[in-house]
Amino acid sequence: MRHAQILPHEVYYQPVLLQHTAKGKLLLDRLLQSSGLSLIEVSERVIEALGDVQTSQGVVSVLPLNAFSPAQTRTRRPAAQRPALLILDDLADPGNMGTLLRTALAADVEAVLLTHNCVDCYNPKVVRSAAGAHVGLPIETGMSWEAIAERVAAHCQGVPRVLLAEAGSTHLYYEQDLTLPFALIIGNEAHGPSTPARMLATLTMSIPLYNGVESLNAAMAGGILLYEALRQRQITSGYSSRDATPPIAQGT
Repeated sequence: MRHAQILPHEVYYQPVLLQHTAKGKLLLDRLLQSSGLSLIEVSERVIEALGDVQTSQGVVSVLPLNAFSPAQTRTRRPAAQRPALLILDDLADPGNMGTLLRTALAADVEAVLLTHNCVDCYNPKVVRSAAGAHVGLPIETGMSWEAIAERVAAHCQGVPRVLLAEAGSTHLYYEQDLTLPFALIIGNEAHGPSTPARMLATLTMSIPLYNGVESLNAAMAGGILLYEALRQRQITSGYSSRDATPPIAQGT
């Protein structure tokens, strides 16, 4: 987390496990040479108990939660115009949530807004699937639809464009102009979009499906839609991913 300027409260490490890989050895050297860190060497049994994976990589960090507030996260991002705002409507699956957060950061989304009934974005499975996205992506949690509507209006500069992903819509995603500021709603995996989501939406749009497939996984659908927006942005403005690369500490 050094590149993101986040200092862990504590770092628990197991030197034998860390030395199993070249990256682990490099990380161990960095940890031992770092000043200001609270380093605690533990046994293999303890490090495995601290994490929730079957095979520990040998290090577990305790980070300050306020470092991931939207205000703090925005200070770590380069200034840029980001047309897409992602709204997750009661998303329940941790894997989908984490994958969408990772995809949103990779596609340079402005922020992700989570409704009250979404799975906890700090759920261990979400954090693991997000692969570091929490460091560079503003995530606003537990939002009411009134607050979401206000954020959408501000983001869209008073002309809300709220696109709702829905299988069967006659409006295809690649026919929409996604270079202008817009919000994208991804609904619950089992029940689909909620009533408030439908009320806020200004247009439904779909991804073409063939061979009797009724719908796509929420994370897959979100990725296709967000990357269509990025594709259009690159074509029309020459935007490059190098123009807005968030500071993610690899391998942490």
